[in-house]
Amino acid sequence: MNSNLARPIVIENVLLNKIRGKITYQSSLSAHDSFLLTFVKSYDDPSGKGYQRPVDIRRCNEFALYLSKGDEALFTPLLLNASSNWEFTAYDKQRPTFGRLICKAKASLMDGQHRLGGIKRYIEETNSDLAVPFVAFHYLDDDEEIQLFNIINTKAKGIAPSLSKYLTRASDDISWVATELLVRADSPFHHIGSIVGKRNKGRHITLQNLYRTLKYLTKKPQCSALTKEVKLHLSLLYFNSIKEKFYPQWIDYKEQRLTHIVCLDALSMAGSDLIESCINEEGNIDYKMIPKKIEKLKGIDWSSDGHLKYIKGISGSKALAEDLTDRMLV
Repeated sequence: MNSNLARPIVIENVLLNKIRGKITYQSSLSAHDSFLLTFVKSYDDPSGKGYQRPVDIRRCNEFALYLSKGDEALFTPLLLNASSNWEFTAYDKQRPTFGRLICKAKASLMDGQHRLGGIKRYIEETNSDLAVPFVAFHYLDDDEEIQLFNIINTKAKGIAPSLSKYLTRASDDISWVATELLVRADSPFHHIGSIVGKRNKGRHITLQNLYRTLKYLTKKPQCSALTKEVKLHLSLLYFNSIKEKFYPQWIDYKEQRLTHIVCLDALSMAGSDLIESCINEEGNIDYKMIPKKIEKLKGIDWSSDGHLKYIKGISGSKALAEDLTDRMLV
């Protein structure tokens, strides 16, 4: 684990602080200096004190793409261990916690290697620089560093996928449509869905579930090109027509499979073909045709103890979708 520097690097405008008795430094540095000033302790280091996983190039690329959004692409600071190799000097006695760091060796990168990998790709592709925020511990021994890394990656809990979709509803059409289908009183999902992703009695469909099924419903080229308002109208019309046609089955989750995810996905896959057939070359939509075609689904047994109890997973949804499409578009 080589942490040597060819020459000391100075970081200005640094805040000195303490976290539970440990001295920390907070500031930012240029992307170029962040590469020079950090190193990673790989899990297979011969010292036995390494812990970092191999870098995931896909995650680095995703972060580089995120940075391309510009000033809106905020991100959290890197977390470093300077191992007593960085010396703090206050600018003056009146401000003893504000000054500069003289960095004589590299700091161990405890959290943020994928962010840093994404930053590296971003600045290489854009020929630019970037201010990279950091928080650095003045000193942690190897065991303290490993323990903190373990806590960060095992105790911290990310937000649920459903909540993530809710938070991106302003910038993602399908997230917006899915959210509307859960909050609108005229939606068939209003009383059976959960925005935050926590299922409870009577609310067995999460926003993430609905997001995925709407991706199937709107995936055809002509439908995909429609505005989010039109997509919402089509989704309401399609699923409300299904609910009206099979009302007892729609409200009986325990004994019927109609609103189980595998069947909803199948309905959306079939619905994408139906909606596409209702859009002409000029982009006009024959809305009246949708409920008429759904009438052709009469006679399907949605019960949990019928033949649909063997339908499972994406392959099951696709097989059921083929049957539904054949019935509606015959």
